[in-house]
Amino acid sequence: MNTHRFMKHALALAALLAAAGALAAPINRTDYLAGKDRISADYKVDKAACGQTTANAKDICMLQAKGKEAVARAELEAGYTGKPADAAKVPVVRADTDFKIAKERCDDLAGNPKASCRTEAKAAHEKALADAKLSKTVGEAQQDSATDKRHADFVVARQKCDSLTGDAQSACIVSAKARFE
Repeated sequence: MNTHRFMKHALALAALLAAAGALAAPINRTDYLAGKDRISADYKVDKAACGQTTANAKDICMLQAKGKEAVARAELEAGYTGKPADAAKVPVVRADTDFKIAKERCDDLAGNPKASCRTEAKAAHEKALADAKLSKTVGEAQQDSATDKRHADFVVARQKCDSLTGDAQSACIVSAKARFE
């Protein structure tokens, strides 16, 4: 059981690191607008496909189409802005979408099985949100670490500048600030 939990967290961390790498080079505005158009077109196709179903199957299909659109938009936004906050929204949107779909699937059941299904859906949602929070925490820790490293490098560079005098010392300090602050 602990090995399974470890693997799940390791996979979440790997996904975060991959997302962080993807955030290093945000997409340009043209690609962003094209992505929005593609997502809208995909949603229309998925929504039209739902027209062939009925009852709760149609409701599930519509939620899947809306969820796919919401996740794609969140991923596109994260890729466009490159902001860690936008990247952190993606797993939350995915978790909320999966939860809505799971709850809707429970509507096909009745009585105790339906209650159990909803409880399982809520538990899965809470786990997914916890994983999203873990990813966000790891991302913040990486940013803090990078800031701390830059500060430490600046302190070292400034210490080296102290051995100089006059204009050379001033130029050295300006150079250190430009590199590390």
